[in-house]
Amino acid sequence: MLSRPCLAVLAVVLSVAGTPAHAMVCMETSMTLDEVVDTINKQKSCESAMKVFQDCQLTASGDVQLGAAVEKKCEADFMPGLNTAQQQAYKREIRVCDQKYRNKSGTMYLSFAAFCRAEVAQRYSQRALKAAGPTAR
Repeated sequence: MLSRPCLAVLAVVLSVAGTPAHAMVCMETSMTLDEVVDTINKQKSCESAMKVFQDCQLTASGDVQLGAAVEKKCEADFMPGLNTAQQQAYKREIRVCDQKYRNKSGTMYLSFAAFCRAEVAQRYSQRALKAAGPTAR
């Protein structure tokens, strides 16, 4: 098995060689962004989806797509149970993440906002699952 640095070099070489989809090394496997999103979508929990996001982060604009997949996974745990006021509070916290980096230039700030949004969704998921007790996921 190739070491992680060798896999990273191989991924860069392949992407420069003109492969149609840009690959990244994630979880010791070369994957496209869409494959990472699919991996996040297939996770059984918000927590495991967030772990994949953390392990596969690009610290660039691609993290927006990964973070959105985590948000969707986590929201399934709590959105149906939120009343209107709680939904508004959640959306307000998400907007704070978007506004926090709004005037910054560079794709890394898009990544920071995506992580902030995913972390908000993760917190809401954790609270909902804790309130539901041991019968939840």
